[in-house]
Parts: sequence; C-alpha cells; structure tokens
Amino acid sequence: EFHSLSKTYNMTGWRIGMVVGNATMIDALKRVKSNLDSGIPQAIQYAGIEALNGSQDCIQEHNAIYQRRRDLVIEVLNNMGLEAQPPKASLFIWAKVPEGYTSADFATDLLERVGVVVTPGVSYGKHGEGYIR
Repeated sequence: EFHSLSKTYNMTGWRIGMVVGNATMIDALKRVKSNLDSGIPQAIQYAGIEALNGSQDCIQEHNAIYQRRRDLVIEVLNNMGLEAQPPKASLFIWAKVPEGYTSADFATDLLERVGVVVTPGVSYGKHGEGYIR
C-alpha cells in the first residue's frame, strides 16, 4: 500500500510518502527506486517525520475546508447545467461538458471567457473525453 503526505499534510510537490507491504515486494521496489532518483533531501525527510509525529488536528480542519470547497464547486457546476457528482475518495471533480464541445474546446472556452482553468478529460486518456477535471 502506498501513501503520500502530499494532501494530508499540505506537502504537495515534496514527493514524500511511504509504502507498506510484503517484504520481498518492497525490496524489489527499493532496487527500482534507487535507480530512478537520488532520494529525498534530508530536510524534507525531517519535515515528514514531524508531520507524522506532530499534532494531527490539522487533518480534520483541512478535510472540512476541502469538503466545503468541493461542495461549493459541485453546486456551482450543477447550477450551470454541468453534471458533476461528489467524488467518493478524491479531491478531484469530474464534470460532463455541454453537448457540442470536446473537453479541450470547453476547457479553452472556460479559460478565455471567465479565466477558470480546468483540465480537459482527454488529457487522461480517451475515456476522459467529454469531461473536465
């Protein structure tokens, strides 16, 4: 099982996390990882340790903020006529684009008309076409 500290502790971009599982599989993963990069800077490792050992109160506070924001985005999208459901286990919202648009065209239109940046679903593969994220 993989877990990242990115969202939970606001450490996005720090590229720090952990893996738990079968010792043989983890040994193989360590061999691969040692050939992919040179590791994580020590200061970031210490920050990760502090995050894990420190107060966890921030997690519920952050989750409540993310949930309020998510609910507002879902409400606005649905009020605009875009079909969007709350995600079950993610921060990311997928919304169906209006008829007559590709996901890329709609994303461009949103940016040019109202200054809102979204990612065209097609960026995630052919099954993402027709959606924005």
